[in-house]
Order: sequence, then structure tokens, then C-alpha cells
Amino acid sequence: MKSFFIGNLEVKLPVIQGGMGVGVSLSGLASAVANEGGIGVISCAGLGLIYNKFQGDYLNKCIFGLKEEIRKAKEKSKGIIGVNIMVALSNYADMVKTSIAEKADVIFAGAGLPFDLPSYLNSDSTTKLAPIVSSSRAARIICDKWKNNYNYLPDAIVVEGPKAGGHLGFKVNQLQDEHYALEQLIPEVVTVAASYGDEKKIPVIAAGGISSGKDIRRFLDMGASGVQMGTIFITTAECDASDTFKNVFVNARQEDVKIIQSPVGMPGRAIDGEFIQSVEKGQEKPKSCPFHCIKTCDYTKSPYCIVQALYQAAKGNMKKGYAFTGVNVHLAQKITSVKEVIARLKAEFGNVELT
Repeated sequence: MKSFFIGNLEVKLPVIQGGMGVGVSLSGLASAVANEGGIGVISCAGLGLIYNKFQGDYLNKCIFGLKEEIRKAKEKSKGIIGVNIMVALSNYADMVKTSIAEKADVIFAGAGLPFDLPSYLNSDSTTKLAPIVSSSRAARIICDKWKNNYNYLPDAIVVEGPKAGGHLGFKVNQLQDEHYALEQLIPEVVTVAASYGDEKKIPVIAAGGISSGKDIRRFLDMGASGVQMGTIFITTAECDASDTFKNVFVNARQEDVKIIQSPVGMPGRAIDGEFIQSVEKGQEKPKSCPFHCIKTCDYTKSPYCIVQALYQAAKGNMKKGYAFTGVNVHLAQKITSVKEVIARLKAEFGNVELT
């Protein structure tokens, strides 16, 4: 496994840990992955719930929480720490500004197209910007808009295919269509990135359903510089979620995974369970909305509060929440460590000399 660069940052292990909220990937998991040479990623979704004892309203609690998580991650690791920010968040701008001010190494922005992301950079900013896209068209549009409006090109592009966990940038009928498979998307986005090669080297990162060293080799051979992996890190001791949550993944079967419609307005891949079945019966409708965490969410029409559901699940209250997952959740056998996961990926990749 070769290292690659995002700007002047050398990523020694070409593995980016996916940002998983609410409370699944915080400073604990992010620092552990960064210590192994990959990029550890803090999810900023719902931080106001996790830091609910801090003074102020939900939005201020989110800012405080993100500062704390970046600080804690940097205390535990000298490696590369990123932040995952959903464009759909109503406090998207706050989360971007805070990440840049706290000198997070990379912002990964998805669940919407981050057209204005470079506008938050200052002359002395060191944070790298990486949009998450689901098509070569989106990659091209972002590159052109950033270049024309801000004279800036992405420092990396994450391409998330239809086998990912969480929110998916596809219509439901596209999820099984081979034309939208990650294997189809990666060469297309690599071509888009290469077309800007005279101005900037833009590494492409493959994401969604990647669960082995063999998968990593396959996508690197297609021209990707690295891969993003989420589900594989949930069943580690360092993951910030509860053991109850982790054991849902250990016990999940392939047939337990289903596509749901999220209040965010996108399809999502999740593990079926009591809460999702309750949602389908119309029994989880929110009576009020104290957070307004998603720009597009109207609680009077929403089937449930997604930030509460994900927060409750991560704490282990599976009756009141559910777990997003990638397509290969059934491969998880036990709770292990980040170090063991990375060692297995290296062995599967076939590069036994890499230590």
C-alpha cells in the first residue's frame, strides 16, 4: 500500500476512516486510525446532543463539541485528523468555520454539493477541502465552480458508490444498476481529476462497500489514490459508540440490511430493527423540533427525528434508534482493535513487507 499526498499532507496508509454520526466516529476512533497512518475522521453531526450539558443552545453546543473533539483527537495523535460535515446540516457554515479555525487537517463534505466550501478559507488556513460526490458529473461541476468562483480546486475528491452506509447520493432504482457501481465511477472521476493535472494533483478516494485489502488493491489499480472505509471500524474497541451498538453489527446478517428513506431526503442503508419497523407503522412522528439540525427537515412531515434516532442508537438504546451500515456488515465477527483491522487489511492487500 503506497502513501499518497493531499496537498502537502502525506497519507502514509491510503485508508480514510469514514465519518459516522451521531457519536460513532469521534476523537477516539479518529485518533486511533490516524495513529496507524490513515486519516481519522470526526463526524460533526449531532454534536450538540453529545455535548448537551454545555451552556447555550443546540448550535453553540455543536461548536463547543467540535472544538473539544478536534482538540482531544490532536492530543491523542500526531497523525492526520479530518472532519466530516454534511452540507444538509443547518449549521454547516458553523461546522466549516470551526474546523478551519481549529486547524482540522481535512474537511470531507457530503450529503449535498459543497459549492461554497472554499469561501470559508482564510489566507493562513491550512485545512484541505475534499468534496464527497456520487458521479463524475458532480465532480466536474464542483471543480469548475470552485475554480471559477474561488480560484481553488479540491485537494481530494471522495467518490461514494451505492454500497455505502448512511445517506446515499443515488435514487433507489440506481443502487443495483451496474452503471452506477463504484467500479464504473472511479475511472470516470479519475479522468475528471486528471484533466486539472496541470494546475493541481487531485487524488481520488474510493468509498462505499470496501471491506478488505483485496478491495483496496482493486480500486488502487483503477487509479484511486486511497479508499474510505466506515463499517469495518465500527466493531473496534476505539469506536466511540456503545458496545450494544457495536454488537448490532457483529450479529447482523446480510438480509438484515435494508434501504430506508431518511428525513434528510435521501435514501439510506441501515440495519433493520425494532425502531425502523415502528417508523414504518407511523409510530415515531416527532411532536416538536428543538434542534432543526437539517436544512430540509420539516418535523410536521418527518416520519421521525433522525439526529435523535442516530444518537440513541449510538448510546445503545436500539428501541429508539437504528444503525446505518455499508453493504458488507455481515462480515463483522467480533469486536477487535483498529490496529488489528489495519494489520488484516495489509495482509489481505498482499504487501507483507509493509510494517
